[in-house]
Amino acid sequence: MNERELQFATLAIHAAERPNEHQALEPPLYLSSTFTFNDVEQADDTFTFRRKAYVYTRGGNPTINLLEQRLAALEGGADAVAFASGMAAISTTLMSLAKTGDEIIAHRNLYGSTFSLTEQLLPKYGIKTLFIDMNDPKQLLNAINSKTKVIFFETPTNPSLEIIDIAHVVQVAKQHAIKVVVDNTFATPYLQNPLALGADIVIHSATKYLCGHGDAMGGLVTSKDLDYLHELKFSYLCELGSVMSPFNAWLILRGLKTLALRMQQHCANAKAIAEYLINHPKIARVYYPGLTSHPQYEIAKTQMRGLGGVVSFELTDDLEAAKTFMENLQLAEIAVSLGDAATLVQCPALMTHRGYPKEALSAFGFSEKTIRIAAGIEDTQDLLQDIERALNLI
Repeated sequence: MNERELQFATLAIHAAERPNEHQALEPPLYLSSTFTFNDVEQADDTFTFRRKAYVYTRGGNPTINLLEQRLAALEGGADAVAFASGMAAISTTLMSLAKTGDEIIAHRNLYGSTFSLTEQLLPKYGIKTLFIDMNDPKQLLNAINSKTKVIFFETPTNPSLEIIDIAHVVQVAKQHAIKVVVDNTFATPYLQNPLALGADIVIHSATKYLCGHGDAMGGLVTSKDLDYLHELKFSYLCELGSVMSPFNAWLILRGLKTLALRMQQHCANAKAIAEYLINHPKIARVYYPGLTSHPQYEIAKTQMRGLGGVVSFELTDDLEAAKTFMENLQLAEIAVSLGDAATLVQCPALMTHRGYPKEALSAFGFSEKTIRIAAGIEDTQDLLQDIERALNLI
């Protein structure tokens, strides 16, 4: 059957399937670091790309390649490149697009390590990042100049769950021949496809929802530009060496099989939590794009098929009350990351986003006492009761 005729849940299980020697239902796990040649001519044909084959897992492996092709099918890309982590995917992609003297425009609210990369590390190599509010069209236009090579953002953002209008950013970027790179980790390809909206490159921390079980790290980059992906893999990934383990690729392939089902429950739980919190007297503010009060609610409805599994909020009380709330939860675990079957809770300013300047957090869209709940796939009522009990103990 033509893959173009298949729906998402089917593609997540069957895309890029290939026969294997023993007709195993599950794809084989190729743990070999090295692949052999019958003769020197075969080796030469492989190294010059006249023959599609494997040489060394740093440059390609059957298990990893299956994951790359399956993710590409879900995102509408020509292919994909797998990395050891989401940060390896982000850093390598930005390095492949910008050089000394170039500038990147990024949305003000990014994952903490991405912020550190763009605000502290890349400037050491002469690459400057301008942080703006991309929901303000004037800021985007004013930030662009002849040095701008990349516009980079997450949507929904971490942790304030702002929604960036992908199609609008693409429209502006194309007028200036600037590449648009979207971190689609929070939405996953099940809820949002930035390539279909004109983005050039899409990045995932596969550690999160794509894996779904909190037991494997990985990053994935996809694009419709096959030449770019070839360069990213062989001129950057292979030389920098941030290669995904074949075993991790196999685990993420397993996770993809249930992505559609899991995302439905993640979203249902997050929506229920947000709706409960928005009416609670101890809650000052709730960040969730599925609420009609969210400033980008209409954009989210237009470019997403669901509103995500993460909710952020603030108590009316202080940071100490936020800590007490988190410590009183019994089902939700205090931990970084998201996308796991289990519900996770954290205070970003104290954990994943502590690299942001504390005195200026509001300029980046959140506060010191912002709490982020990554809803798992537990029973909805059990999660709500856990949250209610913890709030009552403040």
